[in-house]
Amino acid sequence: MNHCFEVDGVEYQLWLSRCREDYRLCLHDRVIAPVAFSHRGDGCGVVIIAGESQPVRFAIDGDTVHVHINGETRSLHYRDPLRTLARSKQETSQAVARAPMPGVVIVTRVSPGQAVSVGTPLMTIESMKLETIIRSPQDGIVDRIHFKQGESFEQDAVLVTLLEERT
Repeated sequence: MNHCFEVDGVEYQLWLSRCREDYRLCLHDRVIAPVAFSHRGDGCGVVIIAGESQPVRFAIDGDTVHVHINGETRSLHYRDPLRTLARSKQETSQAVARAPMPGVVIVTRVSPGQAVSVGTPLMTIESMKLETIIRSPQDGIVDRIHFKQGESFEQDAVLVTLLEERT
């Protein structure tokens, strides 16, 4: 089964397949690397990716997994595949950047009418004392920014609406 995770405003479809005693991490239809994980308790463990082991710390908060590895902390937001599919059907003419968690807008980095590419930082938000950059999910033109600096929002709120860029 495919799993969809959102990191910094970009969604990734991943899946794990069994390989002997471990797993292979796959992104879309491509095998990325063999992976293994050993849990040591108290939110600590060791992840082995392509034979290289790294200590990892993690905390799970509902559908969000906060991972600290190699000196960086990332928040992975699990997206239910059926819900993601239903939402993509509704948003075929417009792309939206949604809030991965409740929070406050710190900085808006784009303005309406501005052309953006996939991965362009749209805004920085703060939630639970963590700053997260919301990135463009696709190429397009900024149509609407739904929240101003300092305004708060709930999880899954539409932060920025993009229009498909016409050539």
